[in-house]
Amino acid sequence: KIFQAVVSYIGGDGTIYIIPKSFETALNKLMAEIQNTFKGLGLLIPYCWKKGEACVVRGSDTVWYRAKIVEVSGSTLQVQYIDHGYIESIPQCHLYPTTFYTGIPPFCIPCQLYKTLPIGNFWQQDAVDYLQELLKNEEVEIHVEELPDNPWGKLSISLYFGGMSLSSFMAYQKYCVAEDCQDIQKLGVFEGDLSPSYLLQPLPFPGETFPVTVTHLVSPKEVYICLDSSGNLTKHSATERAASHDSESLNKALKWCNKIVKTLPHLTNFKKELPCLAEYVDGLWYRAKLLSITQLVPVQILVQFVDYGTYLVAPTSRLRHIPCHLLKYPVQAVRVLLAGFKPASDDKNVERIPYSPEWSLKALWTMVDCVEGKRLSASILTLSPEVTISLYGDDKNLVHLKLIEMGLAELDE
Repeated sequence: KIFQAVVSYIGGDGTIYIIPKSFETALNKLMAEIQNTFKGLGLLIPYCWKKGEACVVRGSDTVWYRAKIVEVSGSTLQVQYIDHGYIESIPQCHLYPTTFYTGIPPFCIPCQLYKTLPIGNFWQQDAVDYLQELLKNEEVEIHVEELPDNPWGKLSISLYFGGMSLSSFMAYQKYCVAEDCQDIQKLGVFEGDLSPSYLLQPLPFPGETFPVTVTHLVSPKEVYICLDSSGNLTKHSATERAASHDSESLNKALKWCNKIVKTLPHLTNFKKELPCLAEYVDGLWYRAKLLSITQLVPVQILVQFVDYGTYLVAPTSRLRHIPCHLLKYPVQAVRVLLAGFKPASDDKNVERIPYSPEWSLKALWTMVDCVEGKRLSASILTLSPEVTISLYGDDKNLVHLKLIEMGLAELDE
């Protein structure tokens, strides 16, 4: 069985506690009920606690949780929060013995990685810390491999985060040995000799109107667009729905890649068009491709962020190998030419775009104002030799009409 779950805790022995997403509503309902039943402080009179006894615990966040006694030592008790997995030492005054809710099974499931042997036969503290940092409170995909011999045992699972196998990833980090490491190649982080490439975004049919956002402008006529996945998708075409799903999955995969990016090797191969991960000015890593070496000492590389169309000159320290599973998502940004207008022959503005001098900088900034942050729509006119579109503003008028009004462009039949 395969299902989505949230990792609630990593035990000191490497046990992974998960709460299936399908349990969330019932758990929230139970938690609300417990808060209404128990108010104020815990049991303030002496009580003889026994190991394994059911209770409710007032956590450090002042919320009551179901728990059981793990160990009794003086005035402090070690308890396990049965719906979340974590173990904590708590003074007796924060506990209350109860038989309420004992008929409801725990919502979290203790798991172990299937056919995965930690180095030294037990999970070292640094590995447990790393798992906790990587997985806690994150949504993951669980593949059930083997049921436990007894109902309280650990479920044997394969866990996937952002499309990557946790067993393979931890084996790659030398924390364990995974018996079934066939998908370690899928990490693709050591496949520098290969020359993979990105998939292209499938486009709607010519004549069909579809929502877009402009992610980058090269000139008023040459822009990069993304199919806009916001809004009511039931009205949208199959192409747009697929693009929306890809965009969502890609964002999740990139979020995970940003968490593990320091484990990915730096680029050593600088072949043109090579896919990679590059660090943008916001400190986050995005999918990119190499365009050219702009400087040799120190080495500076011109890259393009394929999901936005933007460019950056970056040192090699800001470029890393891209895991192969990130190549399965089509590039989100598509380069297009806008139809229906050309540079004004009598545009007297002296400041020109250096790489496209037929256009004034004023025309470029005016076009930026027309498209930035706006909900636009487009219709494809031609797919070759270049993708050419008509681009409409949120008022359903062609966006270039503003440039023509201002004398910065003229109609081009």
